[in-house]
Formats: sequence, C-alpha cells, structure tokens
Amino acid sequence: MAALRPPGGAFLPPLCRAFAGPGCQRAPERGAERRDAASGRVSGFCPPRKSCHDWIGPPDKHSNLRPVYFYVPENESPLEQKLRQLRQETQEWNQQFWANQNLTFRKEKEEFIHSRLKARGLELRAGSGQKATLDAEEMADFYKEFLRKNFLKHMYYNRDWYKRNFAITFFMGKVALERVWNKLRSKPKTST
Repeated sequence: MAALRPPGGAFLPPLCRAFAGPGCQRAPERGAERRDAASGRVSGFCPPRKSCHDWIGPPDKHSNLRPVYFYVPENESPLEQKLRQLRQETQEWNQQFWANQNLTFRKEKEEFIHSRLKARGLELRAGSGQKATLDAEEMADFYKEFLRKNFLKHMYYNRDWYKRNFAITFFMGKVALERVWNKLRSKPKTST
C-alpha cells in the first residue's frame, strides 16, 4: 500500500460533455499560485487549444488523482459557469486533501519503519545496500494506527465530498432543465 486513494479509487465527478459548442477555451487553473509543493503536477499536460471538451490529465504525483482540464464555451450561461466553477473548486479541494494526506501517510510510514528497525538495532539500508523492510504483520500495525488516528479527518472529508457532489448534481439538473427550456423556447412555431 504505497499511498492512500479516495474511496472507490480515483473517482471523478461526472463530466458535462454537453458543454461542447462552437467556441472553445479551457478554464483557467484556479488557485495555482496558492498551491504548495504537495500538489504540483506530474507533467506539463495541456489539452489541444481547439478542444471543445473536458480533458482528464495524467495522475498527479502527490494526490494520485487525475486532474480534469475544464472546457469553457464562448456562450456559457451564468448557471453553466456556476456549475463549472463548483466542479473546479471541488477538484482543487479534493486534489489538495489527497496530496496532503498522502504526504502525511508517507512521512509517518517512513518514521514507523525507521523506529521499528532502530528498535531492532538495524539500519535503514542493509549491508548490501538494499532498503530494509518490515513484514506485513508489522506494517498492518502501522496501517491500523494511521486509519484510527485519521478517522475523524476522513469522516469530515467524506461528509464534505458528498455535500459537494450533491450540489454539483443539483446544478447539473438545473443546467439540463435550462437547456431543455431554451430549446423549447427557440423552436419555430408552425401553423397549419
């Protein structure tokens, strides 16, 4: 178990492919200047400029999540903009949480291994240069303790994750209704 993943793997909120239209532009990377080193990107992936769809990038090396690069249509309605911004904020929040959680996990795991090896009088590297390890039984103690210690943090994360996803789903429904309403209003009336 190299690093923790969110419940259900790298779950991403559903993408709204219906944003595709004649005008194409990617959403700006929000909050990039505020990010700490724990949330840097694994690559310089950039979707094609003419793309009219959301793109899913390669996994982030810190959070293990795949970032979504959001498409912004020229004729984006205020409701569609609110939905996209909510999705972007949720992605940033999720990326930051898992980057920080995985950083903490790796650090505490190394400290645990080092303390157990030191208690046995062993070094982190064996004489042959190989990294010394602990067996599965000993590591199970660490995993159990780490989960116990972070139970509340994970509980609050799950609560907030569901709140955010219900809000996104609600706005997706509103956007769908808005589109249907606009299509019905714009249909030419035929008289016989």
